[in-house]
Parts: sequence; structure tokens; C-alpha cells
Amino acid sequence: MSKKPKQIPEIRENAVYTTVETRELLKISESTIKRLLKKGILRANKVGGQYRILGKEILRLISPEVEKKAGKAYMKVKKRAVKTINRW
Repeated sequence: MSKKPKQIPEIRENAVYTTVETRELLKISESTIKRLLKKGILRANKVGGQYRILGKEILRLISPEVEKKAGKAYMKVKKRAVKTINRW
């Protein structure tokens, strides 16, 4: 038996995705998607109480420039946490 390779879904720039679809595309957990939305790293619009995410926002998120920005934000938060812990 030969295994079929998994098809990687194409992220269409002008398509609108739900948080569940976005999670599946990015292979991330529910808590991670919530964190990305809350911090504004992943921009979305609320429609009828549910988030809708444009494909271009998902593509922006996975681009190298955004990764650098996220890395800098992470280091900033990490430094603040270390500073707080050291004061204890």
C-alpha cells in the first residue's frame, strides 16, 4: 500500500476564514489563536460574535518580517518577566 501525500491547503489572499479554519491551516491550538487575536498579532473582524480572518492576514503572519516582529515582542515580554521574578 502506498500512502498518498497530504495535500497542503492553499491560503487564498482574499478568502475569509473562521478561527477554526485558521487554526487548522496554521496547525496551532485554540489558546494560541486566542492569544494571537488578543495581542493583535493576527488581525480579524468580529461578525455576529465570531471572528473572521482574511487570508492575507494569515499570509502576513507567516511571513519572515512578522516572525522577526513577534520574536522581538517575545523577548521584550521575557525580559519583563525575568525582571519581575528577580525582584521577588
